Amino acid sequence: GRIRHLKGRAPLHKMSWIREGELTLLERFSANILKAGPMPKHIAFIMDGNRRYARKQHVERQEGHTQGFDKLAETLRWCLNLEIQEVTVYAFSIENFKRSKEEVDGLMELAKQKFGKLLEEQDNLEKHGVCIRVLGDLSLLPKDLQEVIARAVLATKTHNKCFLNVCFAYTSRHEISNAVREMAWGVEEGLIKPSDVSEFLLSRCLYTGNSPDPDLLIRTSGEVRLSDFLLWQVGEQSRLTVLTL
Repeated sequence: GRIRHLKGRAPLHKMSWIREGELTLLERFSANILKAGPMPKHIAFIMDGNRRYARKQHVERQEGHTQGFDKLAETLRWCLNLEIQEVTVYAFSIENFKRSKEEVDGLMELAKQKFGKLLEEQDNLEKHGVCIRVLGDLSLLPKDLQEVIARAVLATKTHNKCFLNVCFAYTSRHEISNAVREMAWGVEEGLIKPSDVSEFLLSRCLYTGNSPDPDLLIRTSGEVRLSDFLLWQVGEQSRLTVLTL
């Protein structure tokens, strides 16, 4: 384990975390074909392009972000049907705080609504065994959002069939820096020796310390950059897929 435990507006009814309903015949057929081959255990998504989508559709920027969440819910349904054990989503980068106050405030409000909705859907998440984990520097977020996130994480912490990691107020460089500070703190406190510091220990000190590295990284906007996402975890064993949607 780790050296130390670390700690625009859309109607709520549109924002279910997991889309209910049976797959169509074509979807079931497609899922069965996919299941016939080797399946990834952990998929990571950079689900960006919301602002470009909004411009293309001539809708408000906030509506683009809301549509992006709806697409996430659809993606999670597929992952559950394909029995993928872990999904990590890049939801909000620390760099996004540099955007306009109006957009940042809208995203914070949207996040508060999303996690509030999660609390209303505890029975559904329990049925599917979905454990929600939020990875990032949550101290950068408004207090009311921190509280809603904490309640949502606690509500699903005992579920263990599927793990959804939401990277929020996150960058990989920040994550790695934090892990290095953790190890330095451990040495300073005499909990570990300098010779104990290793790649393995650093990996365990990351926010993703309890997760396997992703087998597949998907970016939805057509961009091929990693954008400071899971730089340590995405190695030679990971496959990068870029989609233009």
